[in-house]
Order: sequence, then structure tokens, then C-alpha cells
Amino acid sequence: MKEVIEKFYTAFAFLDAETMVSCYHTEVEFEDPAFGKLKGEHAKNMWRMLMASQKKETFRVAFSNIIGDENMGSAHWEAFYTFSKTGRKVHNIIDAKFSFQDGLIIRHTDHFNLHTWAKQALGFKGLLLGGTAFFKTKLNAQTNHLLQKYEAQNHEK
Repeated sequence: MKEVIEKFYTAFAFLDAETMVSCYHTEVEFEDPAFGKLKGEHAKNMWRMLMASQKKETFRVAFSNIIGDENMGSAHWEAFYTFSKTGRKVHNIIDAKFSFQDGLIIRHTDHFNLHTWAKQALGFKGLLLGGTAFFKTKLNAQTNHLLQKYEAQNHEK
């Protein structure tokens, strides 16, 4: 399933959300420190929202170390972008793990250091609070609120 992971990240590099989500099973489960756990259409819509938000920005993704067999896979990827709320530059380093079902991604987990991300995206405030459970809970609530708003406006799902 290495090909599916390569297709996913190649589409990501071109901000092609529809090709990305075509790699996901209908019952996909996604998890990362920023959004927490998302399932099905919510996981797909998260990518649609993120790709739409980067269309006019300087965004770049680089991926490497793609490994995969018919059941599991992994990849290393790095995102370079400007955080829209603060205008600060972010270089996020992520390791992803995948599980497959029916030739598609059924589980996708991204691991990154949330404190490091918060320091880059938010500056001093992120340095102080970015490593706390409070910050993660608040960030998950904010990102999921943005996702709900996006879905209401674009997909009604």
C-alpha cells in the first residue's frame, strides 16, 4: 500500500484534497495533536478545509521514508507554511502511521511535537502554554469548531 501513501502525499503537495480523500476508506479514523480524533467524512473534510485555507498561502510539504505493505504503512513528512492567525512561519515535522482496509487508508495517525508547533505558530504564548493538556484541549476545541463551521458552509455533513 506504499502506492496509496505516495498518492496521498503527492496530492497533498499539490493541495489536491479530493485526491487525498480518495485514498481514505469511508470509515477512516484520523488522529493528530491539533484535531484529536476524526472519523469518516469529518476526517476527509478536515483535509478539504486545510487545503482550501492554503490556496493563497506559501505552503510546501515534503515527504520521505514511505514504507507500506497490505496492512500497515508509515511516512515522514514536513509542512512549511505561515500560520494564518499570527503570520508566523511554521516548520512542522510529522511522522505518520497508516492501517489499510480494502486497499484504502482506514486509520491515519500523525505524531508531532505540539509544544514545538505552538512555539512556532504562537510565539511566547505557545512557549508558555503549548506543552500543557489545557492548551491541547483548547486547540482541539478550536480546530473542531472551525471544521464544523467549514462543513456547515461547504458540505452540510
